Amino acid sequence: MVTLRAVTTDDLPFFFAYQLDEQAVEMTGFPPRNKDSFDAHWSKILADENIFIQTVLYEGQVAGSILSFVIQGEREVGYWLGREFWGKGIASEALRQFLFQVTQRPLFGRVAQKNPASKRVLEKCGFHVIGEDKWTPPTGSEEVLEFVLRLE
Repeated sequence: MVTLRAVTTDDLPFFFAYQLDEQAVEMTGFPPRNKDSFDAHWSKILADENIFIQTVLYEGQVAGSILSFVIQGEREVGYWLGREFWGKGIASEALRQFLFQVTQRPLFGRVAQKNPASKRVLEKCGFHVIGEDKWTPPTGSEEVLEFVLRLE
């Protein structure tokens, strides 16, 4: 069973471990943060009133996080699950539940083109591809090509 709840400080060690996963980093293009950088990033997220964030639980275990934030004037969604929770429909169900809480539309999602499973999660929840974009990670590594999706 998938449930969402407010993030607690006890969740952060799970989130830290999940963002270190090499396969997840490869699929998303987001470089992992060291502990100090991670802690600073999450302090900023949790203090920002424009960010709505929830912990994703699967059968009572911390499976990951899901959030909504505003970037360049557009409200977006994002999520990150630990690899052991992939392929079970958890992200799709978490996003479905989250969309009842975040009611602003349009709502956008961006997903690396080399991450078709995440694109499918968004599409299953009603998002449609409206374009493509690219960005360069702060590490200066290779450009990440992404799909831009929108939910009306």
